[in-house]
Amino acid sequence: MPIDKLKQLKAAKTRLAQLQKALAAQLRKEFVALPAKYGFDNVADFVRAVSAAHSGRPGAGGKGKGPTGRRRRAVITDATRAEVKKLAAAGKTGAEIAKAVRISLPSVQNIKKALGLVKARK
Repeated sequence: MPIDKLKQLKAAKTRLAQLQKALAAQLRKEFVALPAKYGFDNVADFVRAVSAAHSGRPGAGGKGKGPTGRRRRAVITDATRAEVKKLAAAGKTGAEIAKAVRISLPSVQNIKKALGLVKARK
């Protein structure tokens, strides 16, 4: 009885090894065909393009977001404050200023408040 189980185990291990080998060959074949599918001449060019595309946009979050999907903290300099003051004097909205200066709307509001550019609430 135990000998039969050992034979079955050995046969299963042999079959598993064959399946792994077949899967590896299939994956290799698909990987080699992948660059041509997307218009590249070879694997190296394809990998380079994918790496460049990823390094230009860290993470999957989009503009200004890091690998964790959170924005990097903006550095508010005197030049940033001057730009906010100039745009506010030109009549731009807070959202327009935030987009132009690339800082958050609450940061724009805080800068305008510190500069005395907002009216007090009644």
